[in-house]
This record gives sequence, C-alpha cells and structure tokens, in this order.
Amino acid sequence: MGSAILPPGFPAMIRHLFISPGHNYFGHHGQPAGESPIVEVPEIDCVAGSGIRGDRFFDFKPDYKGQITFFAWEDLVQLWDELGVLPEDRNASATRRNVISTGLVLPDLSGVEFEIQGVRFLGTEECRPCYWMNGAIHPEAEAWMRGRGGLRAMILTGGTLRCGHCVEA
Repeated sequence: MGSAILPPGFPAMIRHLFISPGHNYFGHHGQPAGESPIVEVPEIDCVAGSGIRGDRFFDFKPDYKGQITFFAWEDLVQLWDELGVLPEDRNASATRRNVISTGLVLPDLSGVEFEIQGVRFLGTEECRPCYWMNGAIHPEAEAWMRGRGGLRAMILTGGTLRCGHCVEA
C-alpha cells in the first residue's frame, strides 16, 4: 500500500459535501428508489473507522470500504456535457457521493493512503455506478460512469472536511 501526499499549492479543492440520513438505492433493488434527501453541508465530521457522522453508512459495518465516497467535479461536468444534461437538470448531489472535489485524480488514489485537510483516508476501490444513476442523472449515466464512478475510501483518522477549502498536504 502506497501513500499520496499532495505537494504544497496543489490546485485541488472541495466543491461540495453531502450527507444523507437514509438509503435511496442501496437495498432497494426491484423496488422504487427511496426518498431520503441528500443534504449539502458546509462541513462533515469524519470519524475514523466509522464514516461520516449523520450519513447513511455511519457505523454500517466494521472495516466498511465505503465509509466516505469521492467524485471528481471534472468528470461530472464532462458527463453532463457529453450526455447533454440541461443546465437546470445539473445537480451534483445526484451522484450520491459525499465529496465532490476538483484537482484530484481519484483512480490514482485507489489502494493508497492520502490526506485531505488533515484527515487521512485509504482509497479502497472505484465507486462503481449502478443502474440507479440512469434515473438520477441521465438514461446513459451508468455506462458513461464506468471507470469514472469516483472513489470509495475508509477513514483512517478523524477530523473535519470543509467545503471550499483547498486540499492541503
């Protein structure tokens, strides 16, 4: 397992932070999507080994690989543009990811430890898209997102992530 330390002045930033108290898709196969809101917040409380306080996956199970999820803003904008999603239908929360960042190459963080705003994470695997994305974003979103679905991670040290703050080494 490697480690990723971002150089000082690295042009990365957290654009959006989201939590949701309930599951809309997880455990709903063959049923309608749930109606739990996904809430944009200015900061999130990351708890080592447990997840994000107030989020649906908090204390889900020991060593859960998806305690926090990341999605690249650059990929989201490209998805919207390439699939022709209208500006009024563009909503970053539709990905159901916790952190929307700019400047991070998320596939490079899979299998490595990295730090953002003093909180350490272990990138565990791609956040694989599912068929629910076709209804939430666009009918072709699941196929488009394959290989670009974001990053699932475990929280190694607790702390607070704040929206709008640059990612620090």
